[in-house]
Amino acid sequence: MHSRLTLCSCLLLALISFKSHAEAIEVVTEDSLYAYAREGQLVGPGTRIAEETLKRAELTDFRMGLYPWARAYEKALHEPNVLIFPLDRTPAREELFKWVGEIHQSTTKLYKMRGGEAITINSLEEAKQYDIGVVRNDAKQVYLQQQGFTRLVVSVDNHDNFQKLLNHQIQLLPMPENTARLMSKDAAVDFTSLEEVYSLDERPHRVHLAFSLSTSDEVVAKAQRAFEQLKASGEVARIMREEP
Repeated sequence: MHSRLTLCSCLLLALISFKSHAEAIEVVTEDSLYAYAREGQLVGPGTRIAEETLKRAELTDFRMGLYPWARAYEKALHEPNVLIFPLDRTPAREELFKWVGEIHQSTTKLYKMRGGEAITINSLEEAKQYDIGVVRNDAKQVYLQQQGFTRLVVSVDNHDNFQKLLNHQIQLLPMPENTARLMSKDAAVDFTSLEEVYSLDERPHRVHLAFSLSTSDEVVAKAQRAFEQLKASGEVARIMREEP
């Protein structure tokens, strides 16, 4: 009898351990305005918003990882219990993820190096004649491809993309102004060395937190409720206004 009880206890402990491990959440992101490494720590407004959301939802078993965007995106597409940000909510992605909430909206601008070749753009169509840098699997790459752009130079991350602009390997770089300012700061160049030549006002970015599709509805619902409370309190907007 004693051995049977011991066996049952061991099986119960193993089941609890497995369940806990299975429900652990991996938060994935890229090096960007929303998340970046500082002194060995992952920081940034998106990171703080994700942490606060999960803690309020009592989903405290989580870990965060910084990846090239294509890798983060693939994990969120194919693995369970993955929370990804900053994910642009587009019609093509609508059914691919379980959406938690919008953390920010921004407008993408096309930048060139000031003092370089003269570039004047009055419509998105006119931008097709230039070499434009994009990040692999980023919403901007997808959008421009859908619009018929063929001269796209693909990078693994924002920093590599920005460096190509500085090195004149590309002519234009699409990014929101706050991202351009952060990339300039990280590259130790003055933001005024960039010149905005066009604004994609017709295509604002709606940046979200989202779970992988195979994540349980219960986990998603907890996170959605927690995020709604966080946003209603004004905390999401306050965090996003803070200087990096």
